[in-house]
Amino acid sequence: MREGIVVVGSYLRDVSVVVDGFPSPGETVVGRGLLQSYGGKGSNQAVQAARAGADVTLIAATGADEAGKAARRLWADEGIATDGALAVEDAATGTALIVVEAGGQNMIVIDPGANARLSPAAVEARRDLVANAGLVVGQLETPIPAMIEAFSIARRGGARTLLNAAPAPASLPDELRALIDILIVNEIEALQLAGMDADADPREAAARLAKTVGLAVVVTLGAGGAMLIDTTGRRAAAPALEVAVVDTTGAGDAFVGAFAARWIKDGALDAALAWGVAAGSLACTRRGVVPSLAGRKEIADAAAQGMRTAMESGGCL
Repeated sequence: MREGIVVVGSYLRDVSVVVDGFPSPGETVVGRGLLQSYGGKGSNQAVQAARAGADVTLIAATGADEAGKAARRLWADEGIATDGALAVEDAATGTALIVVEAGGQNMIVIDPGANARLSPAAVEARRDLVANAGLVVGQLETPIPAMIEAFSIARRGGARTLLNAAPAPASLPDELRALIDILIVNEIEALQLAGMDADADPREAAARLAKTVGLAVVVTLGAGGAMLIDTTGRRAAAPALEVAVVDTTGAGDAFVGAFAARWIKDGALDAALAWGVAAGSLACTRRGVVPSLAGRKEIADAAAQGMRTAMESGGCL
């Protein structure tokens, strides 16, 4: 199978602060540890995939400002090809405002900025990059029509597609759903996309969603690890690693990037699931997103240990 990954997605400048407890509406609390860093689901997932050993190209939009230039320096340092990146002159680079509770949970508000300018025409202009990929990875922090265009080109060119449906819309357009090979969501997103109540079983949601995709649905379960179900009905699960949680921001992106990097090697879903869980668990042990994304050896070692633990306990992997 072709080995290159093209990520079509967002870049955001992250601004985060730590608080002892989340404020209630109308309440002001004192924070500490103001941190400005790189972010955006597309960029985060591209960086993680590259650190996990994949050949990665990123199609993303930033402003033509200092934050956008900083993003390009990051991508160059990480070995990510930026043939598909565009700098928008009349829009600022997107920003994410992140509040991290002392226990590690987070709340995030996003101003998309230049991400909103990632149009179907911009993707079409980069058709060759998409069509020649082995796997095209997308999320929903950029306009859905651009993602539909990217996945359409991917399918016609013989590439596989992976959608991390986050932030989750009320429903996925049928046109996009029909183009998805692998769908990755958390348990809340799975229930929402499956049209099920919030207290329903996310495993049942995954089973429903698996009937609508080409290969498999993966549901991340936080401290519960992750599970997948493929289109034959086969299920697998991977337990989360036992780690000291510092900051959960970016753990989902770490999962997606590492999953994609491992899957593109040989199409092994179980191994990709183990890599995703390992990377997501490791990302919780450090503050900030990019600083928390582990390298290939650390992920591989942690994934191997996780798979041994699962087998010893009678798990699915």
